[in-house]
Amino acid sequence: MNPSRHKSGRSVLMLLALTLASSGALRLGNGVGAAMAKSNETEVVTDETVDLALCPEPPLALAQALTAREQKVLAREAAVEERLAAMDLAETAITKRLEEMAKSESELKATLALADGAAENDLAQLTSVYEAMKPADAVKLFGAMAPEFAAGFLGRMSPAAAAAILAGIEPKQGYEISALLAGRNALAPTE
Repeated sequence: MNPSRHKSGRSVLMLLALTLASSGALRLGNGVGAAMAKSNETEVVTDETVDLALCPEPPLALAQALTAREQKVLAREAAVEERLAAMDLAETAITKRLEEMAKSESELKATLALADGAAENDLAQLTSVYEAMKPADAVKLFGAMAPEFAAGFLGRMSPAAAAAILAGIEPKQGYEISALLAGRNALAPTE
């Protein structure tokens, strides 16, 4: 064997061993760094581990700005609460007024119905009185009435009583009353 060849074989082996060793060291170093980074991420900071005395104070201008902002927010919250309270009071007052108005409306309807019924009863009774009168007496009375007023009563009377009165009054007034009776429903809707 050749000694020079033996020497060169050792150097190749030595070079190969160093390359493998450095590759392993690099891989080991890379894994250690990642493991150390993971252990730092999972560390939990609690109130016990933080010393507040070590925290630096914020700048004075920042502290004043934050205080002013907090005061504005508190003032706005108070204003909103006051508005909500005022709206609740207004809503209560409106509800009470609506109830009072509904009650007044129902009372007014009852009063109007009573008044309408009383007026209708009065007209019916007066119409019966005019129908019961002798035609000559009724003619004198209807001759003195305004045609609009007389037409209202004659329209309520039985045809025989109305005819006896119309036959006795002046023709001009009879025509006016007849025209009013014929046209009183002319403006009523037909559809």
